[in-house]
Amino acid sequence: MGSDFKAIPLIDISPLVEKIDDPNMANDKDLLEVVRMLEDACKEAGFFYVQKGHGISESLMREVRDVTRKFFQLPYEEKLKIKMTPQSGYRGYQRVGENVTKGKPDMHEAIDCYTPIEPGKYGDLGKPMAGSNLWPEYPSNFEVLLEDYINLCRDLSRKIMRGIALALGGTIDAFEGETAGDPFWVLRLIGYPVDIPEEQRTDTGCGAHTDYGLLTLVNQDDDICALEVQNRSGEWIYAKPIPGTFVCNIGDMLKVWSNGIYQPTLHRVVNNSPCYRVSVAFFYESNFDAAIEPVEFCREKTGGAAKYQKVVYGEHLVQKVQTNFVM
Repeated sequence: MGSDFKAIPLIDISPLVEKIDDPNMANDKDLLEVVRMLEDACKEAGFFYVQKGHGISESLMREVRDVTRKFFQLPYEEKLKIKMTPQSGYRGYQRVGENVTKGKPDMHEAIDCYTPIEPGKYGDLGKPMAGSNLWPEYPSNFEVLLEDYINLCRDLSRKIMRGIALALGGTIDAFEGETAGDPFWVLRLIGYPVDIPEEQRTDTGCGAHTDYGLLTLVNQDDDICALEVQNRSGEWIYAKPIPGTFVCNIGDMLKVWSNGIYQPTLHRVVNNSPCYRVSVAFFYESNFDAAIEPVEFCREKTGGAAKYQKVVYGEHLVQKVQTNFVM
C-alpha cells in the first residue's frame, strides 16, 4: 500500500510512448520526467492515471465498452453459450455471484479471456489453463475488435513496464527475456448490474483485492464513480473516471520482483449508481512459466536480503483461478 494519498496521480505518458523504444532517446528530459512520475506514483499510490497520449483512441476505448454492454444485454441463454467451465481453461462468461473475493460473491457478471495455451505447453503447469478464448457470436464485431484492442494494450503495457524498469534503476529491458519477454495477458470484461434480487445482493461489485501480475489497465465508464483505492490510513479514495484515460495499477508480481519497493494497493468496486456499469480490465503479466523472485539490484536497495520467496506466476494464477469461482 502507498502513502496517505488523497488523489490518484495523473501522468501524461506521451513522451514515453513516443521515445521509450528509441535507444537514442535514453537521456531525453521529457522521457526521464515521465519515469520520475512513474516512480513517485508506484511508491506513493500504486495507482496512476495514464492520460491521453497513450496511443489508444478514446473512440476505441468507448467502442470496447459498448460491445461489452451489448453482450451483457443479451438474453441469459445467449450468454450461456460461452459459459466458463474448467474444461474451457476458465475462459468465458460467468453470471452474477459466480466470482468470489475472500469468500463473498461479487455483484458482477463477466467474460474472462486469457492468452491462448496449446495443450501440452508448459506441461502440468499449463494444463488447467489450456484452451482458446470463447468469443460470442453477437455482437458480430466482438472478436475482431477485442483482439485489436488486446494487441494495443499489450504494447502500451510493455512500454509502461520499460518506464517502470528505469524508475527502479534497472535496464530498460529488465522485464523482458525470462521475466516478461513473452507476457501472459488476461482480459476481464465486467458488467455491474443494478437489478439484482434482494436475497442475492451484497454491497460490493468486487471485493477488496490486489491484482496478480505486473500491471493493470482499466477502461471504465466515463460517468460512474465506483472503483475505490485504499490509502495507508484505510480511507477509500475514488478513482474517478476521466474520459480517454486508463486507470493503471501495479500487482503482486511487481512487489516480489522489486523486493517490496513497489507495493500493490487494495482496491474494490462499489456500484451505488442506478445505472449499469461496464469496466474492461487488461492485466499484463510475466511469462506464464516465469519464476519471479526479488531481482539483485532491488535487493541491494533494500538491505540485501530477499523479502519474498520465489513465485512461479502460472502456479499463482492457477491457485487464484481455481478458488475464485463458484460454478
